[in-house]
Amino acid sequence: MSSTESIPTSEVAAQPGMSPEQNAIDPSNGFVTPVYSAQSYQATRLQQRASQQAHQQVPPQNVNHYVQGMAHDLIANMDLSRQQSVIGVTSFVFLDSPLDRTDLLGNQLAESLMHEVHLFGLPVVDFKTTDYIRVTPEGDFTYSRDFLELQQEQPIEYVLGGTMVQHQGGVLVNARLVSVGSKKVIATAQSFIPAAVRDALQHSASPQHLLLKAGD
Repeated sequence: MSSTESIPTSEVAAQPGMSPEQNAIDPSNGFVTPVYSAQSYQATRLQQRASQQAHQQVPPQNVNHYVQGMAHDLIANMDLSRQQSVIGVTSFVFLDSPLDRTDLLGNQLAESLMHEVHLFGLPVVDFKTTDYIRVTPEGDFTYSRDFLELQQEQPIEYVLGGTMVQHQGGVLVNARLVSVGSKKVIATAQSFIPAAVRDALQHSASPQHLLLKAGD
């Protein structure tokens, strides 16, 4: 090889309709920097999935992987004129249970969807944020689930939530974006989360164990 030849140090796959700056890749994770349009968002997610499948022997066992697919479907059938409307993301509930109760999976689906919606560039309100920071010996906190500590009026125009159904081998998830004023369904999505992925979620509280002690 002659000394005049140069060896490329990296190759970046360009996304359609994006500038070189928009196609910048973070070397720490190989993810393309998101751009706030439906076309580029979908292209970015497709590239991420292809990259993950190429470098991993098994599919990613993570709830976020399935939430990304639902967010893709929601945004794909959303009216573009509503993409500046403020959204509130709520917990997912089981279809055959009281609609004011959920579990760890239902709450994590809401947290993951909030991230995906914000990543796309849609306005999102975190209505669990209080007007103060509670400082305690255990830590400093700004979130609350106490209705009396939260603002009663929120600038939310659409709510994003859904239902879950236990299924053999996993959980069926139905997500939808609904207008607060008219109750019209604006966009929908569905997914199936395998039982192994659901069971990978762990509660933060340690289970109570009874220790056995040998007798004298």
